[in-house]
Amino acid sequence: MLRSIRKTLFSTALAAPLLVVATFLLAAAQPAAANSRIKDIASFEGVRDNILVGYGLVVGLNGTGDDLTKSIFTRESLVGMLERLGVNARDNGLEVDNIAAVMVTATLPPFARQGTRIDVNISTIGDASNLLGGTLLVTPLIAADGEVYAVAQGPVAASGFSAQGAAASITRGVPTAGRIANGAIVEREIDFKMTEMESVKISLRNPDFTTSRRVAQAINAFLGQPIAQPLDPATVRMALPQQYANNAVGLITDIEQLRVSPDYIAKVVIDEKSGVIVMGENVRISTVAIAQGNLTIRITETPQVSQPNPFSDGGQTVVVPRTQIEVDEQADRRLTVMPSGVTLQELVDGLNALGVGPRDMISILQAIKASGALQAEIEVI
Repeated sequence: MLRSIRKTLFSTALAAPLLVVATFLLAAAQPAAANSRIKDIASFEGVRDNILVGYGLVVGLNGTGDDLTKSIFTRESLVGMLERLGVNARDNGLEVDNIAAVMVTATLPPFARQGTRIDVNISTIGDASNLLGGTLLVTPLIAADGEVYAVAQGPVAASGFSAQGAAASITRGVPTAGRIANGAIVEREIDFKMTEMESVKISLRNPDFTTSRRVAQAINAFLGQPIAQPLDPATVRMALPQQYANNAVGLITDIEQLRVSPDYIAKVVIDEKSGVIVMGENVRISTVAIAQGNLTIRITETPQVSQPNPFSDGGQTVVVPRTQIEVDEQADRRLTVMPSGVTLQELVDGLNALGVGPRDMISILQAIKASGALQAEIEVI
């Protein structure tokens, strides 16, 4: 009996590591799929940011503010602010250089509650040269509907500095822009209640029919009932099932971790300014012959000075032209045939074999597209 127990324990101990190794080999043998979470490729209805903007004044600058004779809006804002505080500043001789008019921008995050703080960015709109050491005065921040949703105030942290003397100057970063961390207080909430939702719409960041359908199928397979339906390439509508009644947050939490393999069209993106080319793996080319070569003529002028012999009569110093002409016909370049259905790697290898650089590759891809042999969309940015 004791020998039987020992044999069983030895078999179990040996099987455990073998099971781990077999599981690892099986996972390694499976093809790697580019699966993404639904939360990474889509956004949910009602969960969005809102843009805020305001106009304000920064005071306390060390002589680097706006020139009131040039920036009229700064002068009028200063006068208006002082009058609201009970100070009569209607004087033509008003001259200060420690104040600047600025635009204040902020992003109101979704479901931000009253009293919470958000960051704000400060940018000058006049001729102020530096915001270092300045303080933003009370500035209402409004949204697209014209309502005030936050109020900003506080010391500005400039993102750069500048210094100059009589003969030299130096500037680091952008001293005319700054930031106030937690510089605004939310005063108004955006009314949106997820507990009253009977359905949730999922918006894909990269619209695609196949991806939209795959998202709906993944949700239906997870819940075991057809509650999700693709409405268009960018939208999937998801009805709340009975177990998630009045609990849209719980439903979104459960399904946003589901993994989906997003699909996309074959596209070639070209940035002609920098010569950057990005091609997707689905790019295909039909049978086409490609030749690349340029005639280069290089003309070099190396004039020489010709001087007369010493003590010669009537001799003159003249410049004798010397011209060297080189012609490069690039005879080493050959015609290459790309067979039908070549992959992205084969295309790149073929063009590299021709010695094609990024600039010439842009022209070749556009020519292939014009011939109808490139089965992809070209987007020039």
